[in-house]
Amino acid sequence: MKVSGFTFVKNALKYDYPIVEAIQSILPICDEVIVAVGKSEDETLALINSIDSGKIKIIETEWDESLREGGHVLAVETNKAFCEISKDSDWAFYIQGDEVIHEDYLPIIQASMKKHLLNKKVDGLLFKYLHFYGSYDYVGTSQNWYPNEVRIIRNDQSFYSYKDAQGFRKGENEKLKVKSIDAYVYHYGWVKDPRIMQNKQRDFNKLWHDDSWVEKHIGEADLFDYMEGVRTLHKFKGTHPKVMLERIERINWKFDYNLSFNKRTFKYVFKAFFKNYLGLDFNYTNYTKV
Repeated sequence: MKVSGFTFVKNALKYDYPIVEAIQSILPICDEVIVAVGKSEDETLALINSIDSGKIKIIETEWDESLREGGHVLAVETNKAFCEISKDSDWAFYIQGDEVIHEDYLPIIQASMKKHLLNKKVDGLLFKYLHFYGSYDYVGTSQNWYPNEVRIIRNDQSFYSYKDAQGFRKGENEKLKVKSIDAYVYHYGWVKDPRIMQNKQRDFNKLWHDDSWVEKHIGEADLFDYMEGVRTLHKFKGTHPKVMLERIERINWKFDYNLSFNKRTFKYVFKAFFKNYLGLDFNYTNYTKV
């Protein structure tokens, strides 16, 4: 069984992406990792080149800044990396620049790929998610966080990244058929220095909205306000991936949250009841479970 990892990145230093940690977290179970490095304003290319592994293959790309609607440029860059994986690979392991896999889950992931290798009815594997928010001590638990996503797919070039690179489709806009596995993706996209987070929000929202929308909704504040818009958070009681420990030690801002402030709307309680007790999930899914 051959496994290829793939990802894309741009301005990793400017926006403080844990892209090195993301790549390192999947390297042990990948035979190669394709990294599409977009033309950047910082030393992102040198950063990726500094990773000490012969498994990494870099392709240099340039983002089409005209693709501002729906974050489509992110899917385009994902597809560039996917198209470069070895033809004889069986599985393709997708990791985004702010996602990291805990080493404890690698044996489970590898076993799942082997288990479903010959079952062509399975297009991919579905992961659970932990969304860290504000600091590395809190996890977002409200309904607006996506609970699952497909991160391993077959090496089938009829598959492609969908919309803003959140998921995948095949053929004529058909959802992938996937198996759930007992493994988590640790999502660190909302754990940044408030100054960097504000800059990222301002710049990345331009991939979805026009300048007037960004000016109205993001504004010119210097710091991102993590308290604004918080719904429900839980204290994280587990361990972080080993590749993240050095980064976590360097944290230079403080975020404390009083859990009694959690806002549970009727809609939240309603959905949670039906999901937890009746097994009914009303959230949109970009895949079909088999």
